[in-house]
Amino acid sequence: MTESPTWPSEWLRGVLGPAVLSIVADGETYGYLVAQRLAEAGLGVVKGGTLYPLLTRYETDGLLQSTWREGEGGPGRKYFALTPAGRTEVERIRRDWQLFATAAGTAIAGTTSPPTTTGEGP
Repeated sequence: MTESPTWPSEWLRGVLGPAVLSIVADGETYGYLVAQRLAEAGLGVVKGGTLYPLLTRYETDGLLQSTWREGEGGPGRKYFALTPAGRTEVERIRRDWQLFATAAGTAIAGTTSPPTTTGEGP
């Protein structure tokens, strides 16, 4: 089995939030499964001390809602789902991501043809 690369932390900081919201957009889930999906996507192991504050912040910001459920033979779990505002945010992220990735690739590759932008800020 091939081991995932170790990405620079500043790259992960920039992509973690959008990736987490996109994972929750796939359906109600809990933190451990979000972390597993991030690892499966090749982003490496995201520790709970990084992930749970992010989920809590998104809940405070009104992008996520949570419910506690009893565990099956174990502790209860806090499940997260997108709110309507969270769904709107994921749609915006997905719409703008390709443009951003292309622009970053253009700058890093040193080419001179930037992509067309949406005109919207971050």
